[in-house]
Amino acid sequence: MDSMLDRPEQELILVVDDQPDNLMLMSELLMDRYQVRVASSGVKALRLVQGDPRPDLVLLDIMMPEMDGYEVCRQLKADPHTRDIPVIFLTGMVNGADEQKGLDLGAVDYITKPISPPVTLARIRAHLNLKANADFLRDKSEYLELEVRRRARELQAIQDATLEAMATLCDLRDNPHSHHLARIEHYMRLLGSTLALRDEFAAELSVENIELLARSAQLHDIGKVAVPDRILHSPGQLEEADRLIMQSHTTVGRDALAAAERKLGYPADFLRYAKEIAYSHHERWDGGGYPEGLSGERIPLAARMLTLIDCYDELTSRHAYHTPLSPEDAAGRIRAGGGSQFDPRLVEAFCEAAEGFASIALRYADSDEALGAELQRLEDAVTESIELTPPEP
Repeated sequence: MDSMLDRPEQELILVVDDQPDNLMLMSELLMDRYQVRVASSGVKALRLVQGDPRPDLVLLDIMMPEMDGYEVCRQLKADPHTRDIPVIFLTGMVNGADEQKGLDLGAVDYITKPISPPVTLARIRAHLNLKANADFLRDKSEYLELEVRRRARELQAIQDATLEAMATLCDLRDNPHSHHLARIEHYMRLLGSTLALRDEFAAELSVENIELLARSAQLHDIGKVAVPDRILHSPGQLEEADRLIMQSHTTVGRDALAAAERKLGYPADFLRYAKEIAYSHHERWDGGGYPEGLSGERIPLAARMLTLIDCYDELTSRHAYHTPLSPEDAAGRIRAGGGSQFDPRLVEAFCEAAEGFASIALRYADSDEALGAELQRLEDAVTESIELTPPEP
C-alpha cells in the first residue's frame, strides 16, 4: 500500500455497475467531491483496482452478468493488496440473507436503490474516514517497524565495527600479514553450523549466534596486547615468571571486554561470547588447562569450540618454529585429543566437517610475507631478551 503522503488529496472511488445510467448517476453525485472511476463489469473492476493509485473505496453492484458483485468482493478481500479497500454494495436487493452474505464476504455496508444522495454521501464519507484512520495506524505501525529495523541495522553495524576494530588491534599486535583471524572466523562458523545440526546444540547455536561466535572468535587473544614482545614472540621455553605473564592474557582479555561492557552501562550480548572465549579458550576438557582448571561442560561452549579450532590452526599453519602438518595429520591429532583436551562431541562434529576445515586452511594459507614478518618478530624478541639480560660481573 502506498504511503499516505503519496496519496492524492481527493479520495478515489471506483463505481462498478453494469447499467450505464447508474454509473452516470453515481459519477455526477460524486465527482465534485472525489475522483471517480467506473467499471461496467466485475472483470474490468478487478483490473482497474490493481492500477495506480488504487481506489480508496468501491461502490459495487451485486447483480451483474458473468461475475456478480459477491465474487468481485470475494476476490478483492482475498488479495493482500486490495483487502483493506472498503466495499459498499449498491443494490436494489434488500433481502436480509443477501445482506448477511455480503457482510460475511467483507463488505462494510449496503446502500439500497433508489439512493438518497445525502444519505449515500454521508455513509461514503463515514467509511472513507474510517479507512483513513486505519491507514494512518497501519502506516504508523509500518513506519515504526521500519524504524526499528533501521536502528537494529545501525546497532549491528556498531557492534561489527567494534569487534572489527578490536580484532584489527589483535592482528597488529601479533602478525598483521597473517590470515590467522580470518581462518579462525571461518572455522568457527563451520564448526558452529555442523554442531547446530545436533539436537543438544541446536537451541544455543542459532544462525544469529553462530555469526556472533564467528566474529567474537577473532578476539580470543586480545589480552596479548599486555604481553611484552620478548615473551609473546619468544622461540624457546618460557621461564615460570614469563609463563605466568603469558597465561595472564586470558584474564586481561576478559577484563578488557568487561570494562568495555561496563562503559555501555548494561550487559552487551554481543560481547558475551567474546568474554567467554578470551578467558577460557585455554581450558581443557580434562581440567588440565588454565586460568581456572575448568573441566567438561563447566567450560563455556564458545571457549570449547575455540580451543579445538585454535589447535587445528596452529597445527596446519606455517610458522618459523615448526613445519605445518597436513590436514589429515592435523585431524588425527584432533581426534586423539577427544575426551582429554577437547570435548569429544565437538571432535565428532569436527570430523564431519574436516574437509571444510582443510579447504579453509588452504584458501587462507599465510604467504611468505607473513612468515617473514614472524621471523622478524622472533629476531626482535630475541634481541630484546638479550638486552634485558644483565651482564655478568
